[in-house]
Amino acid sequence: MSPRPKARGYPPDDSSVSLYERLKRAIITGELEPGQPLVEATLAEWYGVSRTPVREALTRLDQDGLVSRTERGLVVRERSHEEILDIYEIRIVLESMAARVAAARRSALDVMNLRNQLAALEALEPDDEHAVTDANSALHRAIWLAGHNGPLVEILDRLNHHVSARYPKTTLSHPGRWEEANKEHDAIVDAIERQDMTLASELAASHFSAARDVRLRIWTDEPGGAPSTSRG
Repeated sequence: MSPRPKARGYPPDDSSVSLYERLKRAIITGELEPGQPLVEATLAEWYGVSRTPVREALTRLDQDGLVSRTERGLVVRERSHEEILDIYEIRIVLESMAARVAAARRSALDVMNLRNQLAALEALEPDDEHAVTDANSALHRAIWLAGHNGPLVEILDRLNHHVSARYPKTTLSHPGRWEEANKEHDAIVDAIERQDMTLASELAASHFSAARDVRLRIWTDEPGGAPSTSRG
């Protein structure tokens, strides 16, 4: 039997963290890989629980779209490049909206949190991929939360999980992207602090368009090349 996923970010035996959260984290970080079978008995043994909580957790992950039902049973969902591009297109629109709403509604405490998250990200070395991925996600989530719009945060969380589950490593690790992205982050946070809704929206859209373009360049270097961006 393969070893139990470490669920990076959680203590190994912290019972306060639900099995659902542990499995979701393992999928998002790539510790449970796309296409990997999710067998109830195996998961129950890994986590020292009965099969009932495993079944309940898998049902929730199925509802989240993070697992798929196949003839072999449940597996970690595999998403195509084309599906990920579609998600990027949606995120460009919603991240732009989130930045606009954040600029309109942010509090002084929100700005302080954004500044802290930004400083934490910029203090890292770009080759520390796990830490950069976590800090980058924390910064963007702080932007969502600054808008005080719960449904928008839920939607963006779910979309982000789908991209992360397919590609656990951030595009910030691509050569040259680290410096560019940090400048973009600085500008977005500045616009939110000044409550410039139009600029914050435009900068966020540009930032995620750039991230999509970097992802395409990464795919170009993979066997089979990049997917077609044509939808016609």
